[in-house]
Amino acid sequence: MIAISGGGTGGHLSIAKSVAQEYNKSGIKPLYIGSTNGQDRAWFEGSELFCKSIFLPSYGVVNQNFFGKIKSLLNILKLSFKVKKILKEQGVTKLFSVGGYSSAAASFAAILSGIPLFIHEQNAYMGRLNRLLSLFAKDIFSSYDKSSKVRDYPVSGEWFALAKKRASLKSVAFLGGSQGARFINDLAKESSFWLQENGIKIVHQTGKKEYEEIKAFYEVNNIDADVFGFFAPLSDKLKNVDFAVARSGAGSMWELAAAKIPALFIPYPYAAKNHQYFNAKVLELKNAAIVVKQNDMDVKALISILCDVDVEALNGALDGVIEPDGARKIVEAIESYDRH
Repeated sequence: MIAISGGGTGGHLSIAKSVAQEYNKSGIKPLYIGSTNGQDRAWFEGSELFCKSIFLPSYGVVNQNFFGKIKSLLNILKLSFKVKKILKEQGVTKLFSVGGYSSAAASFAAILSGIPLFIHEQNAYMGRLNRLLSLFAKDIFSSYDKSSKVRDYPVSGEWFALAKKRASLKSVAFLGGSQGARFINDLAKESSFWLQENGIKIVHQTGKKEYEEIKAFYEVNNIDADVFGFFAPLSDKLKNVDFAVARSGAGSMWELAAAKIPALFIPYPYAAKNHQYFNAKVLELKNAAIVVKQNDMDVKALISILCDVDVEALNGALDGVIEPDGARKIVEAIESYDRH
């Protein structure tokens, strides 16, 4: 029995989903262990991908004061012993962690139980939890570490299906994610007049919070835009998009790369250890993306980039930066451990 743990955000949960789907192809339904906080329940409560989904009252350690950190660590320790019993009852023989605070209790429980632990590190800069867990892990999968057995990020096949030649700028997508990104939303509104004047179609994922406000903005100003709060699968909305403006969380970044959609990445400046910046730099160093820090970006800078961008060159540079079947390769690596 394989257990998958971790989550909190869509980036972590999409990995859990991809790997669970791969196991399902072989008739195996993993156990899922996540948190009552974050997006875990919205994704996996009652999900047919898993034989059972368990949600624990865990929460993060980062961005808390000293006493908050101590309280969180004590909570993780308490939950670890609870999960240790669950792993034994469910007959779990391997645990795959996708990271995030949701993974802490189950990962420590696996270590305490002598159960082989496997980790996926989604970002270029490894977080503190994974750095600690890596000391005990049997394998670590990373798209940034050259020594990793599996370097292809586990991206759903629907994104690879969008890959095609893109040679000119006829449409731009602004991607704020399911929760929205106010800076990107504001950038979209400010540039929308220029985009419409130049015949460039606007696709705008606003996030849930600002959807009504931004939808009203486009309507009042008679701007033609495909605007939505959240859409799954997002890939359907991006079929004919030539260029994207987005944050550089690992999941979004590699999905756009798989679809060969050129992008301007504006890393979220408050991400832990500035990991979004280091994520995006991996593609920029391959001439496959444009990266601009938020402090250096405004509507004038955006318009300047859009006027000069070589969509065809960026699109071509995305060839081969990610290959399909990342989830299959992870599952094969985990399962091959039995044969060592």
